[in-house]
Amino acid sequence: MNYRTPVREMLFVLDEIAGLAEIQTLPGFRDLSRDVVAAVLEEHGRFVEQEVAPLDRVGDTQGASWHDGAVAMPPGFARAFKAFAGGGWQGLGHDVRWGGQGLPAVVAAAASEDLNAGSLAFSLCPLLTDGVIEALSLVGTEGQRARFIPPLLQGRWTGTMNLTEPQAGSDLARIATRAVRQADGSYRITGQKIFITYGEHDLAENIVHLVLARTPDAPEGVKGISLFIVPKFLVDDRGGCGPRNDIYCASIEHKLGIHASPTAVMLYGAGKGMVGEGAVAELVGEENRGLEYMFIMMNAARFAVGVQGIAVAERALQRAQVYAAGRVQGQAPGSVGGAVSIDRHPDVQRMLATMRALTESGRALAYFAAAQADKAAHHPDAARRAECMAVYEYLVPVVKGFCTESAVEVASLGVQVHGGVGYIEETGAAQQYRDARILPIYEGTTAIQANDLLGRKTLRDEGKTARALSDRMRSTVVELQLRDAAGQGGELLHMARHLEQAVDAYDKAVGFMLAAAKHDLRAAYAGSVPYLMLTGLVVSGWLMACAALACHRIEGEGAGDAFHVRKRATAVFHAFGVLPRAQALGATIVEGGRLAAAAAGSCASQAPGDRS
Repeated sequence: MNYRTPVREMLFVLDEIAGLAEIQTLPGFRDLSRDVVAAVLEEHGRFVEQEVAPLDRVGDTQGASWHDGAVAMPPGFARAFKAFAGGGWQGLGHDVRWGGQGLPAVVAAAASEDLNAGSLAFSLCPLLTDGVIEALSLVGTEGQRARFIPPLLQGRWTGTMNLTEPQAGSDLARIATRAVRQADGSYRITGQKIFITYGEHDLAENIVHLVLARTPDAPEGVKGISLFIVPKFLVDDRGGCGPRNDIYCASIEHKLGIHASPTAVMLYGAGKGMVGEGAVAELVGEENRGLEYMFIMMNAARFAVGVQGIAVAERALQRAQVYAAGRVQGQAPGSVGGAVSIDRHPDVQRMLATMRALTESGRALAYFAAAQADKAAHHPDAARRAECMAVYEYLVPVVKGFCTESAVEVASLGVQVHGGVGYIEETGAAQQYRDARILPIYEGTTAIQANDLLGRKTLRDEGKTARALSDRMRSTVVELQLRDAAGQGGELLHMARHLEQAVDAYDKAVGFMLAAAKHDLRAAYAGSVPYLMLTGLVVSGWLMACAALACHRIEGEGAGDAFHVRKRATAVFHAFGVLPRAQALGATIVEGGRLAAAAAGSCASQAPGDRS
């Protein structure tokens, strides 16, 4: 199956949901035309279709290989990465001061989705590099930025994020990697890190690791963590590569999916380099503020992983559509004649429509969130910047959690559409399912995202941002009702009814969370994941309603075509076929509360095989 970049769909969401026209009025983007955005996405799409998408299968079947500390990438990856770097694609959304192209975050998100859909394993290297660039841009010294960011943007070097250790998974307070200050102001790092994506590979001249570690006199817990730059090859003052640092890749993991993405076990201070004992490192910012700094990178990575979910869903959807259109089997209910392609069978149509609705609503959610980040960074009004930043920060864990959980569902439905052959590797449907399964786990599990959404983003501001979103959604309910009264045949009125019910469920859940947190915190957190999924479902459903309104407007102006008819149909199906899940999620949160927390605890404590 040949992947095709959904450029028109991307541009529709940029125009009608993300508000690209408004972003073009912001300082820094006033010279950016709609034509340039379209040209960037078209050219990026050609690059992905021709250079990256063909790697998806070979990457899965051959994978990355390790030998004596070195990692070799599958055939074609080095050539594609060189083309990626040469095209300037790493720098799309980064500051022009360091060699980036300075495009809005929302345009960069669309390009990122495209790259991820081409090959999830390939895209993980640029994803982590983006995070390093972002962190150094915000908290690195001027000298560190000058030495490290340009070669990262040029694709000559790549970056990683080193958090996890064997004894410290998501509990970063237990990090034991040690950093000892030297007389010259540098540090020496010793310790072990695991699950390091692209920790070792043969695509670039150098690898810049951002590593969390403790100094000998650091406070206990997360307050005693510092952040360090640890390059594979030492970097001189002019940005040139010197001796090999004391860093060693001890192995790479054998995983369920993303086989071409090397997940490395990294040893720091194993005596494998040319610099003596311990890896030479330099401090980023101040000691003991490392977790604060790393969260810059983590937030960027979490949003990017949410976009990965949309990308895998899009690839699974395209594959299922092509298969269903070509697979002739059985007579469809109500049809006349012989066998038909399975995409004419009602249940296959339901599955394909669900896949499309979840994919397109997730895209709307992510692009909308990215647009808030653009406004938060560039809007001339300080109050507006703060408002948009609050919305963006509220939605980051939702984009990450909801879009990745949806990707698993979409990929699973893709296998189901294929039937028995979907379970056979040669069709490729199984790969999307396997690849998707890591997405709700890495860069913070769905539960971690839900705890963030509840604790830091809802309880901390006492539901202010959540209530503001609810008000905006209810305004759309009114607009749907008014537009339907203007002669839309009831379609928008029915959408308004389903959206209003979903927003009611959301409001009740927010109210429950705020109340429960004051007297029964466990009851609140027992419903945190359903709360995240409810938020993602309702906000994305609202944005699909906005898409339907846009299609009606465009069609009313005489500018509509088959794309708008299909887009509107998807929005209607989402309202009828997906959005009603909100009532069940709301009931789980509000009515289940304390009882669900107690029941879950009892179930979890039952011994394996216990029949009592």
